[in-house]
Amino acid sequence: MALELRQQLKLSQQLVMTPQLQQAIKLLQLSRVELEEVVNQELEENPVLEDSPIVEDLKLVDTDKSPEPETALASEIEKTQEVAEADGLAQIDDWQTYLQGFSQGGGHSENYSDDDHPSYENILTSQASLCTHLMWQLNMSPFDEESKQIAAAIIGNIDDDGYLVTELEYIAEQTGADYTRVEDVLLEVQKFDPPGVAARNLSECLLLQLRNLDMGDSLAARIVGNFSKELESRRYHVIAKQCRVHVEEVFKAAQLLATLDPYPGSQYAKSDVQYITPDIFVHKVGEDYVVSLNDDGLANLRISSYYSNALSGKTVDAKTNEYIHEKMRGALWLIKSIHQRQRTIEKVTKSIVKFQREFFEHGIAYLKPLVLRDVADDIEMHESTISRVTTNKYVQTPQGLLELKYFFNSGIGTTGGDSIASESVKSRIEEIIAEENVKKPYSDQKIVNMLHDEGIDIARRTVTKYREMLGIGSSTARKRFF
Repeated sequence: MALELRQQLKLSQQLVMTPQLQQAIKLLQLSRVELEEVVNQELEENPVLEDSPIVEDLKLVDTDKSPEPETALASEIEKTQEVAEADGLAQIDDWQTYLQGFSQGGGHSENYSDDDHPSYENILTSQASLCTHLMWQLNMSPFDEESKQIAAAIIGNIDDDGYLVTELEYIAEQTGADYTRVEDVLLEVQKFDPPGVAARNLSECLLLQLRNLDMGDSLAARIVGNFSKELESRRYHVIAKQCRVHVEEVFKAAQLLATLDPYPGSQYAKSDVQYITPDIFVHKVGEDYVVSLNDDGLANLRISSYYSNALSGKTVDAKTNEYIHEKMRGALWLIKSIHQRQRTIEKVTKSIVKFQREFFEHGIAYLKPLVLRDVADDIEMHESTISRVTTNKYVQTPQGLLELKYFFNSGIGTTGGDSIASESVKSRIEEIIAEENVKKPYSDQKIVNMLHDEGIDIARRTVTKYREMLGIGSSTARKRFF
């Protein structure tokens, strides 16, 4: 069969994402912190963009005689509109609302100076890490130079939980020291604070803490050294029989072990608390719920009047004119994309409030099953858009600070033919377990029966799955003997 070349006309449709559309989609799924980073970067790179803080005028104004904002800014908007139309920028909806002039001056108090600020030494602080704490003790200890080198190598291989994560053979090879010498130095490092540090496993960690309490020969130490598996499975009677002691003595030893810290280094590895700033608020005003965006902390972007005046004045050369137009297009698209992002978040939240009104009134027990399609159909948007909007976005409600995705969950059938949200079922399971007798905890099947009596039709495997999602152990793990 011979090969030949042909020319053929073919019509097809395809979706081509412009850079502007890609930018809008990207901004839509960013969290608040990520959005602030993008805006700050654009402010640095695009000279046409400006951040104009809104300064409230405290003077009393006669509202009857005050001109409308549109009238006061008419000349500037008209002037910038002519420039935009000449460059084809007028196709962006409502872009001129951002081309508003603001006073460049700022308030300054003559009675306040930098001397009134507290010194940085009084306001800056840092928490010592575990490595720093151990090295401080090493420098305060009477080690010779070779031992200090070995100890420093050991400390450098201790993780944030306080455990030695490297074999001693490797440390001996790296330091050129004898293996026995490394073992001796390790024993000295294990005497450092916090007790249990530099252990190679959990049993050794607990034994080190017991020795620090002068209980190295106690029953608790024997249990840790020889019956760790039985202790983990709470087979106290087996331990008592093997140790030839009464089972109550084993209970007391287990109580003592429960007070020890399995992660001795964790107290030095605490990270700073990260606070979540809500993207939107839901307030109850009278009988209605009002949705309002949280714009605090976000830059108030506008187009620089300096560059818009430069374009309208026809005083710049062609190359500069092209550069300003390019930057202005990027700035306007960024402003429009952020504005569209905020409006979309507001629309989605209003729809959620409409569907979940009973939750806002009475709490999690009244949370309804909801899927992305329900909100998408309500506000006439695509499901993928709803998914992006609800990712890493938080809303402050009368029921607390929640992620927008929290309101979307599957439904569990009830004996009455209705359905209940899975989050409500999880909350109920958590309440049942919290109220149980710790000496006789409920099995998953017992929880299924209790939920069935309340009209919730649920399988045992579903209860098990929800219990594990909540981080709750099985009935055997929850059982307490004392």
